[in-house]
Amino acid sequence: MGSCIICGTSTDGFICESHEEDVVFEFEGSHANQLTPGRFYRGSVDGFAEFGVFIDIGDSVTGLLHRSELDSRLESLDWDAGDTVYVQVTDVHDNGNVDLTWSIRQADREFRGSLVDTPEGDELPDEAEAADPNEHAVAGRPATDTSEITTDRPRTDGSASADTTADTDERDETNGTDGANERDGAALAEPESESEPEPDADRERVAVEALESRVGDPVRVEGRVASVRQTGGPTVFELRDESGSVDCAAFEEAGVRAYPDVEQGAVVAIEGRVERHRDDLQIEASGLTVLNDEERDAVEDRMETALAERARPEEVEPLADDSAVADRLDDVRDLAGLIRRAVLDSRPVIVRHDASADGYVAASAIERATLPLVRDEHAQSDAEYHYFDRRPLGEGVYDMDSATRDITTMLDANERHDEKFPLFVFCGVGGTQASADGLGLLALYDADRAVIDDEGTGDVEAFVDTTRTTAGALAANVAVHVDPDVRSEIEHLPAVSFWEDSPEAYADLAAEAGYDTERTRDLRESVALVANYQAYEDKRELVADLLFDGRQSLAARLATQFREKLDTAIGTAQAHLERHEIDGTVVNVLDTDAFTHRYDFPPTDLLCDELFRRTCEDATAARSDDREDASVLLGLGEDELLVRHGGDLDIDAVAEDVAERAPEAAVSVGAAGDRLEFLVGERETVREATIEVVAEQA
Repeated sequence: MGSCIICGTSTDGFICESHEEDVVFEFEGSHANQLTPGRFYRGSVDGFAEFGVFIDIGDSVTGLLHRSELDSRLESLDWDAGDTVYVQVTDVHDNGNVDLTWSIRQADREFRGSLVDTPEGDELPDEAEAADPNEHAVAGRPATDTSEITTDRPRTDGSASADTTADTDERDETNGTDGANERDGAALAEPESESEPEPDADRERVAVEALESRVGDPVRVEGRVASVRQTGGPTVFELRDESGSVDCAAFEEAGVRAYPDVEQGAVVAIEGRVERHRDDLQIEASGLTVLNDEERDAVEDRMETALAERARPEEVEPLADDSAVADRLDDVRDLAGLIRRAVLDSRPVIVRHDASADGYVAASAIERATLPLVRDEHAQSDAEYHYFDRRPLGEGVYDMDSATRDITTMLDANERHDEKFPLFVFCGVGGTQASADGLGLLALYDADRAVIDDEGTGDVEAFVDTTRTTAGALAANVAVHVDPDVRSEIEHLPAVSFWEDSPEAYADLAAEAGYDTERTRDLRESVALVANYQAYEDKRELVADLLFDGRQSLAARLATQFREKLDTAIGTAQAHLERHEIDGTVVNVLDTDAFTHRYDFPPTDLLCDELFRRTCEDATAARSDDREDASVLLGLGEDELLVRHGGDLDIDAVAEDVAERAPEAAVSVGAAGDRLEFLVGERETVREATIEVVAEQA
């Protein structure tokens, strides 16, 4: 029986079941059947093909990383033959073929441990040959592995610099690993080397940002443990204070967890010597202590003050002169501050948005502003995948099904990777009562929620009302408060988000950025088209190509497809419209269950919107009297009835009256707030009752 190199719990071997995916393996076998599916392996690029990349796992086995498993296009990869990459084995076939998937962690430092997969079983890496986790580290981040350090450093006794190799004996002396000085995690270790200074609890604290000038000196740093990683040598504690973060390497013995009681989130003081390895800084810890109440409070207050100041958005002007934004500017800035605070606090930002043109535009604006902040704050190569995600909602409402998936993913990330609970931002969804239960489930776990939508569902951390405007226009203004530098990149987005009657100020702003009316329309329609397919996927690169990367020909081509498909569907629908005129009100009914392609473009909502504009609004405009709400369109599905109107028709009142006339139909207002839901068996009864009711109320 052994202990887990990540958490120290008793387990067979070196890794417990809950942390199997936190370890990267070096493969020393000679046959594919010796690989273990599900494990992450360090490999090297062997070659490229049209269908993917061949990856060598060890010296004798090659697997295929299919292009469908990559998060970026094959031709955009910056890998060269021989480059080290990190992959997960998904399957080993009987014929020896090995299927791989890409790991978003592309450096040793981004795993919490390292082991060797041999034919005889798992082993700890040999210290002298252990992979250097800094080989692929991003410049500017501290080093993580002190198992073998060679560096020129100034000596504290004033003698000349020497080329010093920290071998095992030296580490034993400086870190107290010879058994004579056991650590209990609650007090600073007593070093035995005469060359190391006595740890001093009264030593002046040094801010992380000042460590650059203290290389070779003993220091004391205080802050919160942002992460804990176990390498083949030391345990690495990433410490974050109010000015930055630094890795602190504490050595017990090879692959053994130092200070096993100290976990992510603990407020600690660490003493040790500042070292430089390659271009990165780290602290070789000689002692670590968890701070008591008074000391902890002082550190947390200092960090909170600095964090609040950094998170506060700049006072920037809105994108354009828009009263709808001006009336909500405080709410816009509050939401921007929440997003900035989440990133600075190492919490993921999850944007949930409607799978519509407006929803994609809104979420993409926030994504465009947040990712640079994530990259600046977190130097890991895969930081944007850890700390930002965009997830469309195909059903247009945040129901319990969606919330349950989010909670499950959130808890799994917290359990496996100590990931903090995210901030959820809802764009074009979350405002109706139908989302209240889903938002309430998030609240039970203290996950922060912010909503950009019409109406309000109650207690959320931030709410921006879209009445008289679009989610895209408001989200773009949130974005420039998150990061003012993206202003020029997103100035055209508000005009794209309006399906018709875009405010002149936004149309002019888009034109100045090079997006005239035709190009803006192409963007809107092309995004609406791709939003319909794979509705639950973010389609990050495709949407970025359309909205930001100047792929004008792509947008124009997709927009042409959009119009051709929509025109065909409209022609079919108009031929099957039922027209009812009651007391001067025209009620058009389309049986969407019978006369639309339900699983192809356009979706029923978009079709009914356009059908209403072309048929009902045109008919209303042609009337000779002053009535503006004389036409209504009903889209009758299997168990729901969409209502499109040009006036102030109260859907709740309609539902109440229809329920009285069809008491066996269980009529209610649908989740999206623009339709009635009913029992399938009462379809015809509901149809007749609704025609009568809307004619009376229109």
